[in-house]
Amino acid sequence: MTPNPPAIPAEQAKEIRRLSHDLSNALEIIVQANYLLGAMSQDEGAKQWIQLLDSGVVQAAEVNRTLREYIVANS
Repeated sequence: MTPNPPAIPAEQAKEIRRLSHDLSNALEIIVQANYLLGAMSQDEGAKQWIQLLDSGVVQAAEVNRTLREYIVANS
């Protein structure tokens, strides 16, 4: 059995939470811009790039959510 990792110090946890919040805000801008591009573009090639971008944003948001959960569990 792996021992529990040491708790994240409060000041570091606070800073990581702030950075995670800022990342969430930046991802939301990308999501909204991607949505608007998708609504405007009729080009099939552009739609493929938009889907790729959307997939990347979903992955980044999931990593950010996992990071926040880890911080909460370990601080």
